[in-house]
Amino acid sequence: FSAEIRGTTQLFLINTNGKTTQLTHGAHTVDRFMHDGKRVFYTRSSFDKPAEIYQSGLTMPGEAQQLTFINEEALKTVRLSKFEERYCKTFDGKQLQSWVVFPPDFDPKKKYPVVLYCQGGPQSPMNSQWGTRWSMQLIAAQGFIVIAPNRRGTFGFGVEWTKTISKNWESGTKDLLAAIDDFSKEPFVDKNRMAAVGGSFGGYSVFWLAGHHNGRFKCFISHCGLFNLESFYLTTDELFFADYDMGASFWRATDNPTFTKFNPIKMVKNWNTPILIIQGGQDFRVPESEGFQAFQAAQLQGIKSQFLYFPTEGHWIKRPQNSVRWQREFMGWLNEHLH
Repeated sequence: FSAEIRGTTQLFLINTNGKTTQLTHGAHTVDRFMHDGKRVFYTRSSFDKPAEIYQSGLTMPGEAQQLTFINEEALKTVRLSKFEERYCKTFDGKQLQSWVVFPPDFDPKKKYPVVLYCQGGPQSPMNSQWGTRWSMQLIAAQGFIVIAPNRRGTFGFGVEWTKTISKNWESGTKDLLAAIDDFSKEPFVDKNRMAAVGGSFGGYSVFWLAGHHNGRFKCFISHCGLFNLESFYLTTDELFFADYDMGASFWRATDNPTFTKFNPIKMVKNWNTPILIIQGGQDFRVPESEGFQAFQAAQLQGIKSQFLYFPTEGHWIKRPQNSVRWQREFMGWLNEHLH
């Protein structure tokens, strides 16, 4: 079986006596896998390497053997970014792991703009893996340092860490602030050029940060983010999730902090920072009205803002040409405000 562990996904073997053996190791994500009784075959990727097929032993685990080299020729023409693991203390004294992806040819003697990546979910892993949608490599290639925290709610740090986010969404956003504040102490970080980006719960996090960041960030990007938790509750097709994670409806629990203290719309009066809002017209998980409301709120306050709308896309941008446009607008907004 596969399982997340500290920002990675690894393969494990469990026998009938309950003994568990970890078969793979390293800062990567294992995806699909199958076995023949003696060997297990799997795809593996990381921030700095696209997926290839590997094999490892089942009865005698050893070094992984790479079987395919599909991307080898293409990678010869690309300067890839290096990445590392980082830890800091959270607002309540817990250990918080983040991945940091540096620009190609990173020079610690120089100062760099920083992009805080806010993971979605909220129950989902922030793993070292290759991506074409949220590509840490592509963001870093623009000359930015990317920091991606495994804030409360992510997988791989114990059941309690994942469960804590439910009915307490602010704990995850406070973790994000703890990570960026700690990282800002590095001499190579330009604290005057920082941005926060994210989608879904990550988009919610961006909206929340926009009302609480106290000048930390120079711009924001929110993709399909939850802006008004009351209207989200009444329009999402994933009501089972909303009931569990938000702690019932806002009219059954009038003092529920999800709909008061943790609701981004309640702090929109504090918005003062340029924001790009992206929305899919066929997103039924976080319906388009969330993006429309957030953009309207920014416009009415005279905040520099843009709305990128994909009428035929859902919660994810899947069509190739739309993906190209998404990346172009996304990177263009960051380059305009951070360079």
